[in-house]
Amino acid sequence: MNRSIEDTPIVFIGAGNLATNLAKALYYKGFRIVQVYSRTEESARALAEQVEAGYTTDLQEISKEARLYIVSLKDAAFVELLPQITEGKQDALLVHTAGSIPMSIWEKYAERYGVFYPMQTFSKQREVNFREIPFFVEAKRPEDVELLKAIAATLSDNVYEITSEQRKSLHLAAVFICNFTNHMYALAADLLEKYNLPFDVMLPLIDETARKVHELTPHEAQTGPAVRYDENVISNHLAMLADSPALQEIYKLMSKSIHEHHQL
Repeated sequence: MNRSIEDTPIVFIGAGNLATNLAKALYYKGFRIVQVYSRTEESARALAEQVEAGYTTDLQEISKEARLYIVSLKDAAFVELLPQITEGKQDALLVHTAGSIPMSIWEKYAERYGVFYPMQTFSKQREVNFREIPFFVEAKRPEDVELLKAIAATLSDNVYEITSEQRKSLHLAAVFICNFTNHMYALAADLLEKYNLPFDVMLPLIDETARKVHELTPHEAQTGPAVRYDENVISNHLAMLADSPALQEIYKLMSKSIHEHHQL
């Protein structure tokens, strides 16, 4: 009898935002999550209970029975724990989910290895639609590339094989698109609070700004005083930020960058 891909026993090493979303998505698709490891018992147990898995906080107690180990730890912790993570798992496929770590990190420690990178911003308290999320996979062996593609395809309509170098560029672009943009929301929220205004009034603007780039290029979608470098508005805004030199500097840099981009 042919085994279905969902029979692949999986262990999650890490129980953070990405691991939580990915483990739950695979579990809902019928995959067998056998165990969850996390440094803290609270997060290991919380995820394990949601996916009917065992859990441990001891790297030595990680099951050796899985066929796929998905490592989703902070970069520094991953590098430090690599020897213990890979110990005794020679026959299994080990993958990490990091945007910024090359596949070659596994070289001295494992025979079968790769990368399984869903590019999205994840929070434990919010479930996402994996169907729309692009997955980027990479593996040392061609047959493992196919396995990772097949697993990703059960979740997403957008699965790509790319190199570590390409993934690094994706991750850098994602920091601009997601992390820096969200930080702008946080700075704006502080400004609004200062003037006793609710952040909610900005939500339609946030949504329309995001929707526009589905139809226009970001260059075409750009509006605001910096495009035409309206000095009256800009100097007025800078005066309003006089008590916050850091915000003034960000405003100046962003305005200069927008204006220069539109001179090209």
